[in-house]
Amino acid sequence: MSEQNKIVERTLVEEVWNRGNFALVEQLVSPEFRGHSSSPETDTVGTEGYREYYRALRAAFPDMHFTIEDQVAEGDKVVTRWTARGTHRGDYAGMPATGRSGVIAGVTTDRIVDGKTVECWTNLDELGLLQQLGVIPRAGQAA
Repeated sequence: MSEQNKIVERTLVEEVWNRGNFALVEQLVSPEFRGHSSSPETDTVGTEGYREYYRALRAAFPDMHFTIEDQVAEGDKVVTRWTARGTHRGDYAGMPATGRSGVIAGVTTDRIVDGKTVECWTNLDELGLLQQLGVIPRAGQAA
């Protein structure tokens, strides 16, 4: 089961995140999906919420590409360590495009039930990305 769950997550990364094949969302994500964020009121909910979240990312970073660095699965959970690269060409979280490229590292823990992702927790270096985009100065840099 754990290997099958890894395949679900790899397919989401390659087909949905990297290629923008949103038609696969219904096959791989549960209608009861919840993507947990640091603030419950901004959680991603359901397949439409999932699709909209990644559409917004793709609009902000049209050339984004995720690379799976490592995956571990046990029971109904899959932990994926990943790196993403892209160029900031559209609005991202209210910030206009900077035209700069960035690299961000993250770890996602997904819970899979009956071949579909039902929950997701992500930790990522958003501060580092914002510094690369020039939105927030790096330590020691003038504001």
